Amino acid sequence: MSGTYLGMPSFPAAAKEAVHDATLRANLRHATHTIRDKRAKAVAELADWSLLREAGKEIKDHTLRHLDRYLVQLEERVTAAGGVVHWAANADEANRIVADLVKATGEREVVKVKSMATQEIGLNEALEAEGITAYETDLAELIVQLGDDRPSHILVPAIHRNRGEIRDIFRSRMADWGRAAPDGLSDTPAELAEAARLHLREKFLRAKVGVSGANFMVAETGTLVVFESEGNGRMCLTLPETLISVVGIEKVVPSWRDLEVFLQTLPRSSTAERMNPYTSMWTGTADADGPQAFHLVLLDNGRTDTLADEVGRQALRCIRCSACLNVCPVYERAGGHAYGSVYPGPIGAILSPQLRGIQSDIDASLPYASSLCGACYEVCPVAIDIPEVLVHLRESVAQQGGKGHRLEKAAIMAAGWVLNHPGALAAGERLASRTRRFHPARPPGAGGWTASRELPEVPAESFRDWWKKNRG
Repeated sequence: MSGTYLGMPSFPAAAKEAVHDATLRANLRHATHTIRDKRAKAVAELADWSLLREAGKEIKDHTLRHLDRYLVQLEERVTAAGGVVHWAANADEANRIVADLVKATGEREVVKVKSMATQEIGLNEALEAEGITAYETDLAELIVQLGDDRPSHILVPAIHRNRGEIRDIFRSRMADWGRAAPDGLSDTPAELAEAARLHLREKFLRAKVGVSGANFMVAETGTLVVFESEGNGRMCLTLPETLISVVGIEKVVPSWRDLEVFLQTLPRSSTAERMNPYTSMWTGTADADGPQAFHLVLLDNGRTDTLADEVGRQALRCIRCSACLNVCPVYERAGGHAYGSVYPGPIGAILSPQLRGIQSDIDASLPYASSLCGACYEVCPVAIDIPEVLVHLRESVAQQGGKGHRLEKAAIMAAGWVLNHPGALAAGERLASRTRRFHPARPPGAGGWTASRELPEVPAESFRDWWKKNRG
């Protein structure tokens, strides 16, 4: 599976190619508009939505301010309930821990609940290198895996595929991964879902190890929570003998009372449902019910560095609802793959550069993958001011330097000097007016600006001279 994003082009280059894919744009337009309209209706049903939004923001901010305390409390509660907690500073550590845990069971395959954290660290590829096969069980993730593809959306990873493409993938690839697709499979949703159900059932029944993420972790009891819509998660969380959960450290909430807020806001913001279809919760292990061994891998992987940034840390409030993707005009046209990260769209444009740093071309370009229209902030259920963070990260990219940024800085300094000296400004205006017939349509070195914009025509007379002549 092509799950890594190493070596991908910067966002402008990837987006330029994506916008010429008519099928991709049609798929995205239909899906995002459908989801956003349903979400708007679901949110409008709650008179206190703005209060719930503010409550979610405050809970997350409070938790992040005291993250050390709540993580220690979580570890104590998980351990007391029979679980084992592992701490992973980065992706390599997390992958090594999971691989060693699986190998210790003697198994060579695992079933997986849809998990952004395991995609972030490239767990499937790491397990494959150790001779362990990871089977995705979420329908959209299954489509991505069978198609040797990459996810392009937080909630609907296969949003870039239409029904015909999914049918073709099932027909050609299911047999390579297990039970083949039924003969004569059509592209109707019911038949596609049944084909996936039959394909996955044998994996659920024989798997001894399950791997999951978690939407939330409740510190006061050591409880983990997974939201999903298909029931596959329930199978992965209850049938295997060993359960391994890889979760970002920011997913902790202090108490069950805090969780109640997100039980309302997450379903409405993501799937436009009043209540999540399958909400699975587990606390450690039980003698005769569910997995007999539970391991929690707490993942940092850049989160502590993000937490240190007073402006950027608000990205860690994210509850992965994907509402910001569905209203973003840039995402709708460019698609998720152009972001070069498992986290696409507006939230990806601020989260990925902070988790990975802005040293690579793709991460340095992501803060510019936005028109700053603010639609993402308006729909965010935890009030992340994404435009504010984007501007903040653009400043960081500019300060990092590079030839283009040095030239830009020099130009701004020169313009500042001229604007502070009226005589020099007036002389420059007169010179520009008198030489305007010789001005090039696209001045050298300004291609990044003029490629999509027309320079204004210089008037024959400056406003300053006109005012002196007519109003002086």
